[in-house]
Amino acid sequence: MTAARAWSEPGAELVAPGVHRIPLPLPDELAAVNVYALERPDGLTLIDAGQALRRARDDLKDALSSLGYALGDVREFLITHAHRDHYTLGPLVRRDHGSRVRIGIREAPALAAVGNPDWPAYVSQLALLRANGAEALADEIGSDARAQGLAAHQWEAPDSWIVDDEIIEVGERRLHAIPTPGHTQGHLVFHDEHAGLLFAGDHVLPHITPSIGLEPVPGRSPLRDFLGALRRVRRLPDALLLPAHGQVAPSSHARVEELLRHHDDRLRDTLAAVRAGCTTGFAVASKLSWTRRRADLDELPVFHRMLAVVETSAHLELLVEQNLLTQTFDSGVTGYAAVSGEAEQ
Repeated sequence: MTAARAWSEPGAELVAPGVHRIPLPLPDELAAVNVYALERPDGLTLIDAGQALRRARDDLKDALSSLGYALGDVREFLITHAHRDHYTLGPLVRRDHGSRVRIGIREAPALAAVGNPDWPAYVSQLALLRANGAEALADEIGSDARAQGLAAHQWEAPDSWIVDDEIIEVGERRLHAIPTPGHTQGHLVFHDEHAGLLFAGDHVLPHITPSIGLEPVPGRSPLRDFLGALRRVRRLPDALLLPAHGQVAPSSHARVEELLRHHDDRLRDTLAAVRAGCTTGFAVASKLSWTRRRADLDELPVFHRMLAVVETSAHLELLVEQNLLTQTFDSGVTGYAAVSGEAEQ
């Protein structure tokens, strides 16, 4: 029996008529990012671009060649959001071949920030860590944060912005660009209702939950935004889920329901941790378990500890909005307490 092909294995996979999934390598545990090549009469449109890595460019070139195309046949990139693994290879291909790069207009502040060579890496996240009582973790992250960044020139501006709910024609295909903030404020998914396809970016992933608010200019309530966007996707007709990481899944609705249940559980556990005496985001994150392994916070790599505390902060902020928690501020650190008289959930 032939072993099942790993989703991150290089090459092109036909996932729907005229649509090919092309995983491109990443230098971290995510392994790869899926780029989707859509055939059109004059070449290809690619949804997402991959990271600006030589190996990623070579794998993209080889995958397109296996389909009878070259990099010069890529007419445009439609980018779901402004993270390096989705955006930065696009401008590099554009320089050599003239492809157009398009991204949601709500990503403009993020691109302006990361395109500034003086913008400190993770500045918003470091501030959140300190506000949540994780000063030592902030110092640990900050000591090498610049090394985590990309050169500002790799964040070139797009050729044009995609506006919310724009209809984009790709040959006879019509893609509805739906705003789905939360992972980033300008995240878009592309819905092909006629073909029953949802190009979901990082908004709906089949095996992991996307980080919340990992961007240079986060929104005021990224978790509230994310949950609202999930509910909007659930109101769409069910579709084949075409995620940015992981294998294609048969039902976008099924995975959205799982994600909504996960965050319901996380909100309940976060509230319980505060009721048990945890008063800061760092203390709550230290009481919760993480990943499918149910690991303790201190078992995670340092970058993922930062993500965990930032996500915990988002859950705490939503509980404040729901009038289940109160906030106090002391020497730059936010404290949380349960609203008295609220019944246990």
